[in-house]
Amino acid sequence: MNKLDPKKQAQVVAALVEGNSIRATVRMTGVAKNTIAKLLIELGAACSEYMDKTMRDLPCKTIQVDEIWSFVGAKQKNVRVREDMPVMGDVWTWVALDADTKLVPVFMVSDRGDFAATRFMLDLADRLKERIQLTTDGHPNSIRAVPKAFGQQIDYGVLMKKYASDGARAERRYSPAVCIGCKKESRIGDPDPRNISTSFVERQNLTMRMQMRRFTRLTNAFSKKIENHVAAIAIHYMHYNFCRIHQTLRVTPAMAAGVSQHVWDVQELIALL
Repeated sequence: MNKLDPKKQAQVVAALVEGNSIRATVRMTGVAKNTIAKLLIELGAACSEYMDKTMRDLPCKTIQVDEIWSFVGAKQKNVRVREDMPVMGDVWTWVALDADTKLVPVFMVSDRGDFAATRFMLDLADRLKERIQLTTDGHPNSIRAVPKAFGQQIDYGVLMKKYASDGARAERRYSPAVCIGCKKESRIGDPDPRNISTSFVERQNLTMRMQMRRFTRLTNAFSKKIENHVAAIAIHYMHYNFCRIHQTLRVTPAMAAGVSQHVWDVQELIALL
């Protein structure tokens, strides 16, 4: 990777953030697969470090939280113990999104358990300046984690959705389950019922699946290593927050939230190395 000049590095990163796989990027840029993988890992770590330092004391007011499913190596039902691939199976990405600025202040790659939910909510609470209104879905671990992280200093609502059963597991169905009803519940404080919603963060989940090849369903484009998976997500959110102009806002989410004063380009991402 050290032999790649910044211009070639920028070509590689630009291809990756537009949803191309590593092998497709090899064909497009002529850069070796291992070199691209190494760049992915190192830039992902740099992006994670930068966002961790920058996303502090944020003026967010309305936050939505959701989790998006993916897998590494193999789906959970097909997992086999392998010494060369210690992390395999279902992986969840926890995402918080500011409904006003569309900023993603924090994400976490983990399982969907109680410890992961608590850890994520504590991290989110540590990054906010003021009392917020928070919405999650009806996942029990999320509901239990919110008071652990925020206490009573939050306006918290839950959006309970009821889906029609089609007899298929969520990760195997060819189209999303049909939502046949929603119920808004106030859990802590006095949340505004109009803002009890997960629509924006669920739309962000669609952006993830469109912009990262390894999240595309019903293909062989999945992560083979957890390190690559985490790095790709970090680069995606760095590009989303700082480089990509939101169609509605006309600025990047980072600019809308006051975290950045200008639109970043890919060369600036490379400079984080």
